Amino acid sequence: MELVLIRHTSVDVPPGVCYGQTDVPLKDSFENEAAHTQLLLQPYTPFDAVYTSPLTRCTRLAERCGYPTAQHDKRLLELDFGEWEMQAFDAIRDPRLQEWYDDYLHVAPTGGESFQQQYARVSHFLEELRGKSFRRAAVFAHGGVLLCARLYVGELTPDQLFGSLTPYGGVVCLQL
Repeated sequence: MELVLIRHTSVDVPPGVCYGQTDVPLKDSFENEAAHTQLLLQPYTPFDAVYTSPLTRCTRLAERCGYPTAQHDKRLLELDFGEWEMQAFDAIRDPRLQEWYDDYLHVAPTGGESFQQQYARVSHFLEELRGKSFRRAAVFAHGGVLLCARLYVGELTPDQLFGSLTPYGGVVCLQL
């Protein structure tokens, strides 16, 4: 199965702010960015199924690209940063922050989830998707979800994750 992953467009959040699962607004450039994303998707259409994270930064892009009935799935949410949500990383005074920086794969932000936990839920979604008889499916999601999927199929290794984030509005095609 071909799996087309689409990252949401730019968010209207100051640089350096940890927003994770918070439902944040999109930048005023949404229409232009979405039109570009829609062009990037053309070679891959049609899709047998379309899924989206339930956060509006993903559902809005799915709708704008022509998929208003995309199936919402909570397993496609971004990493839960818990108590760190909507704080600037530089302003977080939690002593666990350095632990997380040292081992973000296994250490969870206070009250949140580790990358390993996010990977487990995304993997569960992908395993379920593999059981379907689709030729091609699309997923509108977040940078962390796209990293999990790329790790799942072996395109990336854990030590490559940090520098491999798909740009806003970007598209990645994988064989599942």
